[in-house]
Amino acid sequence: MLSLTRQIFLATKFKMAVNFETDVQYLKGVGPKLGSVFAKRGVYTVGDLLEWYPRTYEDRRGAKTISSLEPGQLVSLVAQVVNVRSMNLGKSRRKMYEILLGDSSGRIACKYFRVPYRGYFERVEAGMKVRVSGKVTDYRGRIEFHHPDVHPHREDENEEDVLIPIYTETEGLTPAKLRKIIETALIELDKTEKGFASGASQETEWKKSPKSQAEVLPKWLRDKYQLPTKMQSLSQIHQPPVQQSDLFLSFTSPAQRRLIFEEFFRLEFLMAFRKKGLEKEESVRVQADEKLKAKFLKSLPFELTGAQIRAYEEIKKDMSLPHPMHRLVQGDVGSGKTMVAFLSALYAIEAGFQAALMVPTEILAEQHFKNAVKLLQPMGIEPVLLTGSMKAKERALLNHRVSTGEAQFIVGTHALIQDSVNYHNLGLVVIDEQHRFGVAQRTQLKKKGVSPHFLVMTATPIPRTLAMTVYGDLDVSIINEMPKGRQPIVTRKAFSNKKVQVFNFLEAQLEKGRQAYVVYPLVEESDKMDLQDATKAFAKIGERFPKYSVALLHGKMKPDEKEKVMKEFRAGQHHILVATTVIEVGVDVPNANIMVIENAERFGLSQLHQLRGRVGRGEHKSFCVLLYGHAVSDESRARGDIMEKTNDGFKIAEADLELRGPGEFLGRRQSGLAGFKMANLIRDIETLKQARDAAFEVFEKDPDLKEHQQLKSLIRSLEFLG
Repeated sequence: MLSLTRQIFLATKFKMAVNFETDVQYLKGVGPKLGSVFAKRGVYTVGDLLEWYPRTYEDRRGAKTISSLEPGQLVSLVAQVVNVRSMNLGKSRRKMYEILLGDSSGRIACKYFRVPYRGYFERVEAGMKVRVSGKVTDYRGRIEFHHPDVHPHREDENEEDVLIPIYTETEGLTPAKLRKIIETALIELDKTEKGFASGASQETEWKKSPKSQAEVLPKWLRDKYQLPTKMQSLSQIHQPPVQQSDLFLSFTSPAQRRLIFEEFFRLEFLMAFRKKGLEKEESVRVQADEKLKAKFLKSLPFELTGAQIRAYEEIKKDMSLPHPMHRLVQGDVGSGKTMVAFLSALYAIEAGFQAALMVPTEILAEQHFKNAVKLLQPMGIEPVLLTGSMKAKERALLNHRVSTGEAQFIVGTHALIQDSVNYHNLGLVVIDEQHRFGVAQRTQLKKKGVSPHFLVMTATPIPRTLAMTVYGDLDVSIINEMPKGRQPIVTRKAFSNKKVQVFNFLEAQLEKGRQAYVVYPLVEESDKMDLQDATKAFAKIGERFPKYSVALLHGKMKPDEKEKVMKEFRAGQHHILVATTVIEVGVDVPNANIMVIENAERFGLSQLHQLRGRVGRGEHKSFCVLLYGHAVSDESRARGDIMEKTNDGFKIAEADLELRGPGEFLGRRQSGLAGFKMANLIRDIETLKQARDAAFEVFEKDPDLKEHQQLKSLIRSLEFLG
């Protein structure tokens, strides 16, 4: 970006020749004060401003009255404020706000479960004429608005047939003012473009057309997918033609489709670049006659599922290639991913290479190590365990065994990639429960002179739509079958007034010799939320179950404290584990067959499923009880219904994506997804597929991007963003 001093000079010399890099405060009507308001929204340049997309549109065609409204309609109408009030939700401290509106035909409530911004409700008062825009909702037989846009009606307001863009409201900036500033930006950009066309400016820094600066997609690609230019699209979404109202309201207009395509393309292009880069790297070729595999399968007391065999065959094929495998194995809790990992490790070891299994915690590493000893020792393979807490002398001895190749299968934490660890001939690295093995860790291994194959395993089922985006640079294997004989977990939802009965049922399981989890959403009581907290509950549950040992586990404990509690629970020293979501991914405790999740309404669907996966890991029939508090939303009830109906993680993941969207679904994994300003992974799945095909086609046509310099600079910016 040009310095502010340079921009001021150029703005003076060329009468404010605006381009996409121009600081937004230099637009007419903005200035430093409003510029700081924009900055809080992450809007610094004119380009940023034009990418502040409307979240919907207000269709002012046809006058509407309250009595004519029907559920599902997206409408705009003028009405009068009857009153404004707030009220507590049940016994909680959370509040709901309501603006009651009326006209000659009836009344309708506008309800808000959160405050859009400070002072929002102070803008309107009883008797005031307002315009309300939003979707009509049927709530228990009555029509309502939930979180509509309400603003004072102006007498000079345009009442003609028009489509008005609606933006996310921001304190200190009225919607009308924002629309005016965007209109100014579009006009000034057009002036600049015409100035360039006539040769008015020869300043080298401003030579490029603002339109070409905005354009990322090459012309051949736009032509193939029938996409308008970026500037045409930006102009239309901010000033939409009323004749296309239905298309704009459903986000299917050519302009919106173009911008959605580009958002997907940016992410998929980076994925394609990384994937092509991996294919250029050299790696060891792993090939064996599979005698160990036959011996291993014969030793198992069960048969592998078809999905496990299929995943193994895909892995084996990848490892035979001269470039590194980067494959993700997705499988629900209990689907048998570990068996696939052991089979893959055996194949690498039989071919003369070492294999390593890396996990996030020491207790999980110990669990895998014990399983490896049990299953692989009969094959003549002696697994070793390497963790950060080992004493220096013990670690030095293990490092020697690893460096000489005596240790063929190494299980451990991130200690596996420390500088002190040198491998003799590492052929395969398996990463369990880590969603992404980063570039930095891969580089650390390369510095050791090894370029192994990588296998990433996750027990979090991810819908195909997300896998295409988040894991676009990985090949994906899916284990979607459960081993024979595995019992489904019985799940039931109940409200807090049934807690006595729930705990009586839990006690009955303890009397049978079983163990239990009781999960809470918080560690300590919060002033802002009326929720159960784990520390208080720990004391109360201890009083309720005096005959049994109760332990507490939460994320604020020190790592060694957490490890100690989990070891003791697994060993049967504790009967009840009171915990937060720190157990979402944890050890296998076959004797634990019941889980009670307090304030289940505070958990996402995928998280509930992951928590539930801590039980049902043994021979005993298992149960999960979802305990709900007060003021439970329809969405929370829907999550509970889904949990009761299915144990299938992939079905649950699809439902979770629809209910909550990709951002919350992925949490911290969403780096690329966080940049989506218009695209929607559910609504726009077909456009996503096209963008992915287009991204990979670019590299097929031009592997080194010699003919696509604009895209080469795009890679640099995307790699910087992560």
